[in-house]
Amino acid sequence: MADAPQGLLGVVVAASYWPIGAAAEGAGPLPRLQRGLRGARGAILRWPGRAEAQQWANAELLRQRRRRERRRWGQGSGGERGERGRAPGLGRETAERSLMGTSGPSSSFPSPPAAPSRTRRYRFLLRHRAGPCWGRVRGKGARTGCHRVQESLLSSSSGYSNYRGILNWCVVMLILSNARLFLENLIKYGILVDPIQVISLFLKDPYSWPSLCLLLVANVFVLVALAVERRLAEGSLSEGLGTALHALNLLAILCFPAGIVLIVTSITPVGAVFALGSYTITFLKLFSFRDVNKWYRERRGAQKAPPEAAGAKKANGDVGLKVVTYPDNLTYSNLYYFLFAPTLCYELNFPRSPRVRKRFLLRRLLEMLFLMQLLVGLIQQWMVPTIQNSMKPFRDMDYSRIIERLLKLAVPNHLIWLIFFYWFFHSCLNVVAEVMQFGDREFYRDWW
Repeated sequence: MADAPQGLLGVVVAASYWPIGAAAEGAGPLPRLQRGLRGARGAILRWPGRAEAQQWANAELLRQRRRRERRRWGQGSGGERGERGRAPGLGRETAERSLMGTSGPSSSFPSPPAAPSRTRRYRFLLRHRAGPCWGRVRGKGARTGCHRVQESLLSSSSGYSNYRGILNWCVVMLILSNARLFLENLIKYGILVDPIQVISLFLKDPYSWPSLCLLLVANVFVLVALAVERRLAEGSLSEGLGTALHALNLLAILCFPAGIVLIVTSITPVGAVFALGSYTITFLKLFSFRDVNKWYRERRGAQKAPPEAAGAKKANGDVGLKVVTYPDNLTYSNLYYFLFAPTLCYELNFPRSPRVRKRFLLRRLLEMLFLMQLLVGLIQQWMVPTIQNSMKPFRDMDYSRIIERLLKLAVPNHLIWLIFFYWFFHSCLNVVAEVMQFGDREFYRDWW
């Protein structure tokens, strides 16, 4: 057994030296490999299973002989091997004998069995490895199959969250179902869309404009709020008295338009809704205007503002964007910019966009016009006939028919609300913001 380590060491050393370039005949890595293999053969003959070991050693030696012969006689490609070429009439056995320095096969190294071809090895692996996904083994411990322990995608423990395909399928089903209902409505009622009728929703009498007059009166409450804030900034009004005046002004904003709508009979429902909505927005804006100015008054009382904060100058001497400070913000232009800006939170200095994007503005305007006509058409064509047909079940208190009519109204109602959301919060507010160069365009978040 003492020769075994030396023999195995010879095999390892020879295998490590073999990839180095070709050597002269009778010298270089080949004699080292021969000596190593012979030493290994002499050592492993004394091991159990020596027949298998001897067969492996002989096969390894033959493989090394063939590689050496290819390199020497030009069976490979490129480099020095291609320039040597192969002698005419020199067969593989003759080359091997010439290489080993013998005229015949060595008696101490019997010819080993031929190594199995790649096709035979692949067939053997296919017989012992079932499955279409099994691939070639790249290394020890490499995965050789396509199966592993895992959960189904729709299981809660799988961690899968990309349901975009199901969402697309739901959209397709929604479009198909709504298209069927719309086609059924057209077959049953015909075309009921009348653009001229939309004007009568805002005006009953062309010479009477109560909604517009109600909107113009809102300026009175705005000027009262500005006057109170100016007196508070000058110190001519106490904080308690100013709070009471603001409370009365805000209460009047809520009560006055409601009373006018109830008293004036010539006002239309759509015009009344528009006027009441505008007054509600004005109430929220003036409430924020009062609170922010109060905070700045308290801060000014605690510490004086730095004098250089009122304006900034560029390096070339031109006056840059002026920073407004309290109480310089109590002007008509500042307050009315806030009233028309698409926000309910007041600030002294709003973020501004550098320019007006004309193409963006034109796209939003076209969206406004198209979606407005679509909303009116859906209401006239889809919802109005259904509401008219729902009056009799409500009078007779037929609950099954009432539930059926409400479910029938649910589909167009949801569709109209979604279109209205996009029309108002995206198209309309972006148009106003683009014209006023208002920089903050986050009018909505992903509520869906």
